[in-house]
Amino acid sequence: MFQVANGDFSELFKSCMPLFIALGDEVRLTIIEVLAKTDSFQTEGLTYMGDQTAVRGMNVNEITDRTSLSRPAISHHLKILKEAGLVSARQEGTANYYFLTFGESTKKLCTLGQYLQNFMDPVQIIYGDSGNR
Repeated sequence: MFQVANGDFSELFKSCMPLFIALGDEVRLTIIEVLAKTDSFQTEGLTYMGDQTAVRGMNVNEITDRTSLSRPAISHHLKILKEAGLVSARQEGTANYYFLTFGESTKKLCTLGQYLQNFMDPVQIIYGDSGNR
């Protein structure tokens, strides 16, 4: 887990920006949902697919079939999700198969959430749950 010192909050927040950008788009959330429905994901270096140990993932054509987006649009959004660390790909022949990844990106978000909670606890004690004076 990331440790956050007083001056490091800004750095942590900036490191989460690609996640916010990736998760802040309805199309990308749709792609995440489609990938999640395949029951394939990777976490902490371990890869799962139901009862199997290898991720099959989905190629762009399969994702396109389940959404109303074009192949170029899917590829564009997958690139953003991949850069944010939310999606990875494995190559099989000439096709790339995409799957959800969890690990560093979710650790960063959890650390940021914990930092914000620790910051807000004294505020809630002083001002109550509503945060009003």
